[in-house]
Amino acid sequence: MDEKKTLYSAIQPTNNLTIGNYVGAITNWLKLQEEYDCYFAIANMHAITVRQDPAELRRKTLDLLALYIACGIDPAKCCLYVQSHVPAHAELCWVLNTFTYVGEMERMTQFKDKSARHAENVNMGLMDYPVLMAADILLYQAQYVPVGEDQRQHLEIARDIAQRFNNAYSPTFTVPEGLFLKVGAKINDLQDPQKKMSKSCENPNGSIFLSDDKDTVIRKFKRAVTDSGSEIKYDPENKPGVSNLLTIYSVFAGKSISEAEADFSGKGYGDFKLAVGETVADRLAPLRAEQARLIADKEYLDSVLKAGAERAAHTAGRTLSKVYKKIGFYQI
Repeated sequence: MDEKKTLYSAIQPTNNLTIGNYVGAITNWLKLQEEYDCYFAIANMHAITVRQDPAELRRKTLDLLALYIACGIDPAKCCLYVQSHVPAHAELCWVLNTFTYVGEMERMTQFKDKSARHAENVNMGLMDYPVLMAADILLYQAQYVPVGEDQRQHLEIARDIAQRFNNAYSPTFTVPEGLFLKVGAKINDLQDPQKKMSKSCENPNGSIFLSDDKDTVIRKFKRAVTDSGSEIKYDPENKPGVSNLLTIYSVFAGKSISEAEADFSGKGYGDFKLAVGETVADRLAPLRAEQARLIADKEYLDSVLKAGAERAAHTAGRTLSKVYKKIGFYQI
């Protein structure tokens, strides 16, 4: 039997996850954990590039772990761990900094965007974010990284750094490939359907969070922006609001876009938005209940993180030892 290829992905434990994160990342992870040797990290080291409340960061770390498991991510099938529990991430990041150029980091789109949004705190961690991300991926010799369009640039720099090191010291790192998952990958903001739904949106009515209760979900969908005309059809260019709602409905109802259009043939926008809201709320309710049950069992969650950290550290340690040997660090 062929050995499974390795896949790496991580999500920051900041803000609440949206249904966009659920559809674009977590539901795909359920399939990926069957096909690949998966390392799924809670990226708390990345999170502190923006100031965090310490107690909130700790709480959200466990909340996110519980949510992963509630959604069906199985600690027996993949490695679930917290980034800061594996010191090799920071250690390899330092080495990779010496293979990364300042100009490259200054050109990163996310660095420019976040610098503009957090002008009072343009720190080196914000600039170095892609190098830490490269370390995350390369430590586990990951062949694949599931990425959205917004992370494509970061994956490219990780590939460049890996190739630079390999060229200087002989093959050491697997050069990762992007896994661009298309199905349901893009859910847009309910208030501004031209932009992606975000965890950190300025208008909370634009995003549906996995933590939202049924009343909140339905209220947000009732307020969702639609388009001129009354026909419910998929036409992203001319009817972005309706098309976004059809996408959401199709994903959460398990139907094709054409089936979704047929369900609302002759219906008005009011009935349409209510039905989409109820479909999403009904899907989220059991996830929220299971997450709450798991959060109450801190001993179990800690045991998952301990086992995950041990497994991750073992794999990462092998890579780091090889790197240290190649660059000439004296080891005892």
